[in-house]
Amino acid sequence: MSTSAVEIQARTLAGYADASRLRQVQDRDWVLDQVTGAPECLIDLGSGIGQLLQAALERFPTLRRAVGLERSEHRIAEAATRLGPYGERVALHRADLTAPEPLPFRAEVITQTSVLHWLYPDEERIFAWAAAHLSPGGRFLLTTYHPARDAHGLGGEDELVRDALVALGTPDDEVPGVFARGGVLPIATRTRTPEDLAALVAPHLTLTGHLERGAVVTVESAAQYEHFHAATFGDYYSRLVPEDRRAAFFRAVGESAWRRQRERGHVSRMPVRLWTLTTR
Repeated sequence: MSTSAVEIQARTLAGYADASRLRQVQDRDWVLDQVTGAPECLIDLGSGIGQLLQAALERFPTLRRAVGLERSEHRIAEAATRLGPYGERVALHRADLTAPEPLPFRAEVITQTSVLHWLYPDEERIFAWAAAHLSPGGRFLLTTYHPARDAHGLGGEDELVRDALVALGTPDDEVPGVFARGGVLPIATRTRTPEDLAALVAPHLTLTGHLERGAVVTVESAAQYEHFHAATFGDYYSRLVPEDRRAAFFRAVGESAWRRQRERGHVSRMPVRLWTLTTR
């Protein structure tokens, strides 16, 4: 049996430049709009394919050091190509953000956009790391998404996955058990409430303010969302089904999104918060 193109995409997290247009572009600009002054050093935690770093380098000519920490070697390779023209102003490090290595310098700005839920239940470690790496007066700009969750902790992308599993034959009431047996923690469970996150932040950083907006995802076809899911979530969810059904699973996720788009005018809508944190 051959592996489908979307399965390969999920394994390598390829195609994120296109997929991110559905959600991350708005976050990137929103975050950088909060940067003031003339920063010389910016660290992006979960830097992906380097889009935020590139935007920051273009916006702030004073940046002498734009640093990305990223776990995926595939995304680092793509970022290196994207950021090559900026030469020694850029440094990319492969890192596990649940236990990142210390860096021998501090930054005026640290950013992290829509990554924190992947660090559950060890988010507090990144707050301690940021506190140790911020310059006096520096700011940690963080975005978090907060989908509504049901009694089983499912919400947001979990709901499209539920639809896909049902389409492939799983009874609806058995879906939470499939998640549990597959060792897949729902994304909505991984995303702590703002109140819980504030409590984790408090020992390390000071919250000086926050902004909120509604994040709306719309698509033009089932295939577009199928590729968005693969590029964004990789094989996190697809391991819930046997290997010979994974191509069908990705198609079913795309079909669920397209059905929601036609019925509601959007695929999903959820609150997103932008936190501004400083050293204590």
